[in-house]
Amino acid sequence: MPKPIAAPTSLVRNLAALILGAASLGTALAEESASRLTLEQANTIVTKAIERGRELGFAPLTVVVLDESGHLKAAQRDDGASMFRFDVATGKAWASVAMGASSSVLAERARENPNFFISLAATADGKFLPQPGGVLIRNDKGEILGAAGASGAAGTEDELAVIYGIEQAGLVPDVPRR
Repeated sequence: MPKPIAAPTSLVRNLAALILGAASLGTALAEESASRLTLEQANTIVTKAIERGRELGFAPLTVVVLDESGHLKAAQRDDGASMFRFDVATGKAWASVAMGASSSVLAERARENPNFFISLAATADGKFLPQPGGVLIRNDKGEILGAAGASGAAGTEDELAVIYGIEQAGLVPDVPRR
């Protein structure tokens, strides 16, 4: 029987380094995906928020989810929601992600400093709506993943529906404690 040939030590070290590197890359990719809002999460937020609004008897909602850069990730307009609701929901979410605060907080700040917020709305070409119904979305590390906005019911009802959707997606809604 022939004797087995020993692999050179450098080859073994290189293979070990390659295997460890691949494992580290997999871990890094998993951590990066946890720092981003997925399409599945965004769709869950939208679907669950609309379902919650129906359960609670709210007027038909439009729900929008934006990523951390303010780009559309998911949106739906419930049957009976008016055409303008998409723009309003987007404006609430956009204001939240742009300022790093839920839109109910921004509404309070706007009352204290109306000229600044009028300037923000003008600068944002009308996309900036500091009214209740936009909620920041965070992961369990506290990182901002985006924002969700709803329109159709009263602002506090819009906010409640979106909070529920975010929680059902396994994420953390960032809203002031009342």
